[in-house]
Amino acid sequence: MIENIRKEIKKVIVGQDELINSMLIALLSQGHILVEGVPGIAKTTAVNSMAKTLGFDFKRIQFTPDLLPSDIIGSEILDLKNNDFKIKHGPLFTNLLLADEINRAGAKVQSALLEAMAEKQVTIGEETFKLDNPFMVLATANPVEQEGTYELPEASLDRFMLKVNVGYNTIDEEFEVVQRVAKKGFETINQIINKEQFEELKSKVKDIHIDDELSKYILKLIFATREPKNYGLESIADYIDFGASPRGSIDLYKASKAYAFLNGKDYVTPHDVAQVAFLVLRHRIILNYNAIAEDISADDIIQKILQTIPVP
Repeated sequence: MIENIRKEIKKVIVGQDELINSMLIALLSQGHILVEGVPGIAKTTAVNSMAKTLGFDFKRIQFTPDLLPSDIIGSEILDLKNNDFKIKHGPLFTNLLLADEINRAGAKVQSALLEAMAEKQVTIGEETFKLDNPFMVLATANPVEQEGTYELPEASLDRFMLKVNVGYNTIDEEFEVVQRVAKKGFETINQIINKEQFEELKSKVKDIHIDDELSKYILKLIFATREPKNYGLESIADYIDFGASPRGSIDLYKASKAYAFLNGKDYVTPHDVAQVAFLVLRHRIILNYNAIAEDISADDIIQKILQTIPVP
């Protein structure tokens, strides 16, 4: 079934396998994704096609500096006919939400979205409303333009389960994109499963076995970002201000199980952990000026940790 979902999405998406897999991992693990990449690389198309394949509702919000929290969560509206207030739900009430260029909106709007992501509910007036299940936010950030943007604080970044860096297609992939658009257009996407069947898939992910030694290995990877000197990583200690949070431990555990499931296994291996470690940790490791000066990235730090910590 997973392979059928991938095939359906690939009717309109060429390449971008990591983005497709990350969306599936986040959905199966009830997490959210932050995508960083230049414009025009099919981020909106990817989320929309995923929604159609799974039979989910999809909405998109273009974040701008003048956006208000009520624009995304909804508000109370005076009904003059009945002389009473009624609730108008915002676009947040959906299954898959694309928060496009989240760093263009101010702190109030960002916090309203992040609260909904964490609590899976919003308050409008005096009423609290549960959000739809499943609910996943895919937020995008444009790394090219920094003028007039409001960068997400480190604590807010931690709310995202995964961070995906999306680049341009290869020349062969882009040739295929041009050929499809110019000659015949994209194929129609068909719904593969419904929400009930997707809930069954989520329950299967929970049953994926992960050995206690592998769970301890995951924790060692996390603690190595906080206390690198205790794990023989003195060479990276001067580059890290703060390591991954306990939420990072939980997300790495859940993402490893989801990755194993997507690859047809009923147990997690160290390879599965290594494959998702970059996605889970790259936005949770806060680097200092020494790292910036020497052009050291979070991915470099994660690579060094994976090479140093013994694999069970």
